[in-house]
Amino acid sequence: MKKVIIRKTEEIENWRRNINSEINFIPTMGNLHNGHIKLISTAKNDNSNVNLVSIFINPLQFDNKLDLENYPKTIDNDIKISFSNGADAIFIPSIEDIYPPNNKNIKFLKAPEELSSALCGLNRIGHFDGVCTVVYRLLNLIKPKNLYLGEKDWQQLLILKNLVLKKKLNVAIKSIPTQRDFDGIPLSSRNVHLSKNERKLIRFFSSELVEAKKIFQKEKKIYLNEIIKKLLAKKISIEYLEHLHPHTLQKAKIGDNISLLAGAIRCGETRLIDHVFLMRRRPIIAIDGPAGSGKSTVTKLIAKKLKLLYLDTGAMYRALSWLIIKESIDYKKEKKLQNILKDISIVFKSNTNSHQDVYVNNYCVTKEIRSQKINSIVSKISSIKEVRKFLVEEQRKIGESGGLVAEGRDIGTTVFPHAELKIFLTASIDERAKRRKSDKNSKDSQEIDLHSLKELIKKRDFEDSTREISPLIKANDAIEIITDGYSINEVVEKIIDLYNDKIPKEAEIE
Repeated sequence: MKKVIIRKTEEIENWRRNINSEINFIPTMGNLHNGHIKLISTAKNDNSNVNLVSIFINPLQFDNKLDLENYPKTIDNDIKISFSNGADAIFIPSIEDIYPPNNKNIKFLKAPEELSSALCGLNRIGHFDGVCTVVYRLLNLIKPKNLYLGEKDWQQLLILKNLVLKKKLNVAIKSIPTQRDFDGIPLSSRNVHLSKNERKLIRFFSSELVEAKKIFQKEKKIYLNEIIKKLLAKKISIEYLEHLHPHTLQKAKIGDNISLLAGAIRCGETRLIDHVFLMRRRPIIAIDGPAGSGKSTVTKLIAKKLKLLYLDTGAMYRALSWLIIKESIDYKKEKKLQNILKDISIVFKSNTNSHQDVYVNNYCVTKEIRSQKINSIVSKISSIKEVRKFLVEEQRKIGESGGLVAEGRDIGTTVFPHAELKIFLTASIDERAKRRKSDKNSKDSQEIDLHSLKELIKKRDFEDSTREISPLIKANDAIEIITDGYSINEVVEKIIDLYNDKIPKEAEIE
C-alpha cells in the first residue's frame, strides 16, 4: 500500500473509501518517542488493518498559552518515525480543519465530572474537555475499528473509554502499558524540557512509586505520608499523590484487589505524571453457566491466551462423583461422607498435549468423568452440603494467589465472589444439545437421540438451578453472553476484550 499524508479533513473520506479495509487509529500530538512507536508497532502487529497516525497539537488541551507555544514541534521527524514503524497514513490537519470557525456542527464536549475532577483535573481546568472534543471529532472523521492509547495517561484513557461508551461509538480501545526510558521515567513528549537535575528528580519520584509497589506486594499496605516526606525532602514540588480505585478514581478501599498509586510533580516549568498499579493478588475470571454452554472449551482457550491457570471446578465434582460410584459410597450418610472426604486428593496435572488431566487419589480419571453415568449423578452429588463445602475450600485454596480462570456453576456467586471479571455463559437448549451430540469425547451423548438429550439437559438445568446449596444463578455483577450463532473464537475474544477493559496491562507486569 502506498503511504500517504493527509492534511485536509475532506480528504479523509476519500482515502477511507479507497482503502477497503478497517482502520487502526493512533492519535498523537507529535514529538514522537518510543512510547508512540510502541503504539504504532502494536497496531501493525495486532491485525491486517490499515494504520493511521494523526499529528495534531490540540489547543483545547492547554490552559496556558505559553505551554502551547512551547510544546515541541518535530513534524518531519514524526513523519519519518511513523512510516518506519508501521503507519500507512498520517493525518496532519490544521486547527482550522479540526475546528472550522463558522461550523456550528462541531460539538465541544464536557468530560464526566466524576472522572475528570480528580488527579490532573484538579489543576488542569478544561483539559479533559479538550481531549474529549478532539478525539470525538477525530473518531467521527476517521471511523476506525480500533483506537490505540497508552496507559501512561490512565485518567485520560478512562475518560475516553467513557466517551466511547456514552456516545455508543463502534470502536474498540486497545491500550499498551506505560513505556519507560532507560532510567525508569515514563516516556513523555515533555521530557525534552528537563535539565539533568530535573531528570534526577523525576527519576527519584518514579523509583519511589516502584518501591511502594514492592512494599505493597509484601505487606499489602501503602505508606503515602512516608512517600510524601521523602519527595519533599528532595524539594520536589508535589501537585498530587493519591491512592485510588483504578476505575472510579475514588479513594481506594481496603477490599480493593487492584488499586492505583498516582502522582504529578513539577520540575521547573515542566509537569510530569507517573503511576503504578498495586495488586493484592493476580486477577481472577469466573465463568458460570449451564451444562453444554461451552464453558470448558472457552475457559481453556482464555487461560492459554492470557497465560492464566485453568481451574475446571466441574471436573472436581465429576471426579468426586466417579469415586463415589466406583467405591459404592453411600453419600447419604453425612458423617461417613465427611470422613471419606478428608482422605480424598483431587489434583490437576498438565499432560504432554498441554491439556489438564484430572487425578483422584493419584488415578487419572480424565476420560471416565465425561460419561453419561457421571452426567446423571453429578448434579445430585454437587448439591450435598459436605461435598460443596469441601470442594469450595479446595478451590479457594487454589485461587488464593489469583492468576486463574475458573468455570463452573457457582464460581462468581460462591467460590470467587470478588473475581475481577464474572461471565455467565449460556446458550439455548437446542444449541447445547447439538453441541453435546457432536462432542466426540462423549460417546454416551452420541448414542442418545437429540430429543432425549434435550430432556436430559432440561432436567440438569432444573436440578442445578433449584438445589438448596449454591444453585446455578447469574451473579449480580456478571456479564451474560449468549453463545448461539457465535464461534468459540468469537466468544473467547469477547471475554478477553472484557478482561483487558477491566485489568490494566501494567498490572500484569511483574
